Amino acid sequence: MTDSAPALELRGITKRFGDLVANDGIDLDVQRGEVHALLGENGAGKTTVMRIAYGLTNADAGEIRVGGQPLTVRSPRDAIEAGIGMVTQHFALVGPMSVAENLALGRSRALRLDLAEARRRASSASERFGIKIDPSLRVADLSVGQQQRVEILKALSRDCRILILDEPTAVLVPAEVDALFATLRSLVADGLAVVFISHKLAEVRAISNRVSVLRRGKLVGTLPGTADERELARLMVGRPDFGVERPPDARAPSGAPVLSISGLHATGATGLPVLTDVALEVRAGEIVGVAGVAGNGQTELAEVLAGMRRPTRGSVRVAGEELAGAAPRRLMEAGVGRIPEDRHASLIGDLSVAYNLVLERLDHFRRGGRIDEPAIRAHADKLIERFDIRARRDDPLGSLSGGNIQKVLLARVLSRNPRVIVISQPTRGLDVGSTEYIRSQLLARRGAGAAILLFSEDLDELLALADRLVVCYEGRIVGEMPVADAEPERLSMLMAGRDAAA
Repeated sequence: MTDSAPALELRGITKRFGDLVANDGIDLDVQRGEVHALLGENGAGKTTVMRIAYGLTNADAGEIRVGGQPLTVRSPRDAIEAGIGMVTQHFALVGPMSVAENLALGRSRALRLDLAEARRRASSASERFGIKIDPSLRVADLSVGQQQRVEILKALSRDCRILILDEPTAVLVPAEVDALFATLRSLVADGLAVVFISHKLAEVRAISNRVSVLRRGKLVGTLPGTADERELARLMVGRPDFGVERPPDARAPSGAPVLSISGLHATGATGLPVLTDVALEVRAGEIVGVAGVAGNGQTELAEVLAGMRRPTRGSVRVAGEELAGAAPRRLMEAGVGRIPEDRHASLIGDLSVAYNLVLERLDHFRRGGRIDEPAIRAHADKLIERFDIRARRDDPLGSLSGGNIQKVLLARVLSRNPRVIVISQPTRGLDVGSTEYIRSQLLARRGAGAAILLFSEDLDELLALADRLVVCYEGRIVGEMPVADAEPERLSMLMAGRDAAA
């Protein structure tokens, strides 16, 4: 190891998952005493490349160096022994145990833990690294910010010299973010190398010395932390083809608002807000696309509109009928069709295609108190033909391809002719043919007068289908624009939490 060598070097790191190239020949170095941010959209490859550095994932090609020396990382144990620590988005702490016990886990070789010694070591580490936390407190009683400090302290107490933080502010309130940044500045001043994975421009510029931007698995640039936000935004999102042709019948919607949302609030499992004062309208014959980096309230908004999450306050109206907090069945009866991002969530793989097509409407297929099997089979045959499902009615749903599973879900919803369609990630993981078919069906429903709210992390998809875009950031709608005015720079700034107009 030499003093002049980078703390961490990655050379030619490549990782494939089937046909998907998650990391494509990435070269990266992290110096001692710096915060090096990895910036990029969801799915850009940020977390994957750092999981490789920490041994949670194995690379297909490339080399890792620590202090100038090659390092083989087969597991987190290899990384920890080399001085690499990682705090993931999902903490690896044992709730019923104390802070001291969590810090001692995996370190003691004895059959019994010397609790007094564990507390002494935890107190010493807390003082040494300036991370104040009571070693005797039970982890389950700590706030999310405090639990994160325990994770950081656990890594540092193992002689960590390179600390990887994966989206560390995602679950923190502003005061906790400030406390985290103060801790990082102190640690970096003592020579720690920090990798800060994020998609938030403001935070990256506030804490980092250098910023490396990943897009679609490639490292597209490394800039100083003081780099212009617009340049970082351009690198992060790139310039996708914003000239996607709309179908010949494309037109501005002229119908009345069908879905109206106002003052909508909701909280997550931790009690923190996940939706704040959300307001939007979708008109008949209109597709409104919801853009945003994953984790900014899109999933929670879709869950509220599907009846899977109760809002804490606010209004959701469908054709004038108040439905905030309504159960899924009532929403369906009011004309809301829901297609969730997890296409398996509302389907049963062991059941036949025919039964999955009627799961939500079994009461309509009863005769004299018994299930009307001939009616179910006839219904399935009709929808299989109408929606081009490449399967037989008696095939188990789980035996179908992803595209055909999505067609089953689409057929079940669209065959009811819903007036409002809430659809999330409709073509994620599908082949080109299935993607084109699903999109054509949505455009056809739009043409028939449905009001469609489309959640997608694929900007090209939103721009190809939507009439209007809204942008979600930290549970709020922070921007709205017609697709014709959707400039890539403005969109990327809004998605990263920056007001492009400012």
